[in-house]
Amino acid sequence: MKTTGARWSLALPLGVWGATRLMLLLFVLKVYVFPGPDVTSDVSVIYQGWYEVLRTGTFPLDDVTWQYPPAAALAILSPGLLPFLDYTTAFFVLACVADLATLALLLYAGRRPGATLRGAWVWVAGVPLLGPTVYARYDVMVTAVAVAALLAGARHPRVMGALAGFGALLKVWPVLLLVGVRRRTSWIAAAVTGVVVAALFALAMPGAFAFLTFQRDRGTEVESLGSLVFHVARHHGWNGQVLLNYGSVEFLGPHVDVVSTAALALTGMVFGWLLVWRLMATRFEVHTAADTALVAVLMFTVTSRVISPQYMVWLVGLAAVCLCFRESRMRRPVALVLVACFATVLEFPVYFGNVIASDGLGVTLLFVRNGLLVAATLIAARALWRATVPGRTAPRTMPPQAEALTSETPVSS
Repeated sequence: MKTTGARWSLALPLGVWGATRLMLLLFVLKVYVFPGPDVTSDVSVIYQGWYEVLRTGTFPLDDVTWQYPPAAALAILSPGLLPFLDYTTAFFVLACVADLATLALLLYAGRRPGATLRGAWVWVAGVPLLGPTVYARYDVMVTAVAVAALLAGARHPRVMGALAGFGALLKVWPVLLLVGVRRRTSWIAAAVTGVVVAALFALAMPGAFAFLTFQRDRGTEVESLGSLVFHVARHHGWNGQVLLNYGSVEFLGPHVDVVSTAALALTGMVFGWLLVWRLMATRFEVHTAADTALVAVLMFTVTSRVISPQYMVWLVGLAAVCLCFRESRMRRPVALVLVACFATVLEFPVYFGNVIASDGLGVTLLFVRNGLLVAATLIAARALWRATVPGRTAPRTMPPQAEALTSETPVSS
């Protein structure tokens, strides 16, 4: 009976995954048309254009839309691994493979003692809520690396650090996985991996770090938290513009620089909060690193000048890892993130025209989505603080073997 139950517990999420991902593939391959603007043009036009440049051995030095760390080139070049398919089809297939690899990691982790399959179900449900955009961006590949890093953390700290360092060179944000990690071996492995990979790219391909100067004159993206100021202001005489700028649709005009500066200030405050938390926190359990990673990425997402739909893929991945642990404090924030995913697919791509027009429907969807993310951030930060900072009555549920795994003393991976 136990064997039958175990098989069913795996077959059901795999079956739901297969059905929902088949629909995503049918949408990105345009067998069926998803409502709203075509989300696949980033792959067929932008990514494929970068591919043609990168395969010559240099980065897109004259393209300001290239705003990614050097290892992102590997994701853009990856469709070359499937030469029997055209570029866009190969990219979608590899995105689906990364999706499946993430699910496999979550299913494996969820069957460990003291773990749960709730995390796998968060991934199974969360990804299709975002629609075909997930397979039309390389963020699902980065998220797979981040999930692997967090799940490796307790048992293999060096592997965790190496994956986090590599992930940071794919799209920066995975460096936040280290915020809740106390073991020096993980930090050292991340630093060594980052330096080595960055040096290899710098030596092998000109322009590896040109991306650092390509975001200097960005405005405020129309889906960000700060954009709500201008969505409302457009109804009261604000005479700015909505334009495609640096690869995204942004507000440009009077006072945009003030809002953008305020967003940067908020990001600085987030960094300060995380630093204070790190100095004061003393209760570290096996799930603390995952909980902290979700809090950190939530904070930096809501204070960003850009909250693109693909950012939600990161949050779904981290949320899934959190709920692999029975004792995680992130259940309510995870639920809010999943609801925000549904609101996201409505504002992009389904009603993106309404968002750009700042009409009632578009502004309402943005208020709902961004409000859910702000609420998730505040609740998650409060839960993390109460669980880890002394002076709060938080039960210590960590068994002795888990406490040994999270101790300050470095251990071998």
